[in-house]
Amino acid sequence: MLLCVDIGNTQIALGLYADTTSVSVARPPLIRDWRMRTDPRMTADELDVAVRALLGQYAPQVSAIAALSTVPSLLRELRLLLDRRTDLPSVVVGPGVRTGVPLLVDNPREVGADRVVNTLAAHQLCGTACIVVDFGTSTNIDVVSERGEFLGGVLAPGIEISMEALAARAAALRTVELVPPRSVIGKNTVECLQSGVLYGFAGQVDGLVRRILAELDAGPVTVMGTGGLAPLMAGESETITTYVPDLTLLGLRLTYLRNPGGSRPDLPTRRSTHPH
Repeated sequence: MLLCVDIGNTQIALGLYADTTSVSVARPPLIRDWRMRTDPRMTADELDVAVRALLGQYAPQVSAIAALSTVPSLLRELRLLLDRRTDLPSVVVGPGVRTGVPLLVDNPREVGADRVVNTLAAHQLCGTACIVVDFGTSTNIDVVSERGEFLGGVLAPGIEISMEALAARAAALRTVELVPPRSVIGKNTVECLQSGVLYGFAGQVDGLVRRILAELDAGPVTVMGTGGLAPLMAGESETITTYVPDLTLLGLRLTYLRNPGGSRPDLPTRRSTHPH
């Protein structure tokens, strides 16, 4: 089984796929998936223990690993952990790892590994130009050409950190449960906050997507939602047409298939963080 590990700023997502060889299945089913809180102070040993505990009975069945980390401190520990596991072929998305994604931006090294593998998976799934809206610590809106090229995108503060900042700076306000209120016009403080967050962020995404579509001037464009809060936001957005919860994990699986036998994470490259 292939274990895919996506270490984000807020959460670590893990997923197990049975098939580690076939690229013909665009979206194979996840056998199991898990989420755990990200702790940037975690050591390689602690990460190993936590992952094994989550995997439980599946741990002995893992035959390969594909991973990425957007947290520099955990990227170091992840590499250290996988260097110890010489019995498992592994891929860590970074320099020297083939993704097949051309990065048509000013500085390819600035593009996060999660955005690259999301681009790879989105193009594999829809085969058209697409816009990927990733609701995570930040809200990432990435634009993919019909040829699978990463064209750039938009970064905005994420929903949860925006709520936390508001609660921290406004004495009379607090964090609230992220559920739809009874109406857009809130009748109490909780509903007012829920309305502002839910419909405000949905409006932000829709406004940005419409501007991107006008600038892109392409043929069919698929607008895809992913990330931890996508189930909530996709239903309120007028532009998101597809919800793919495991998009990053799928991208990690496809990256592993492009690097048969695994790839050590520290290979040098002259051209790009993610050469194709």
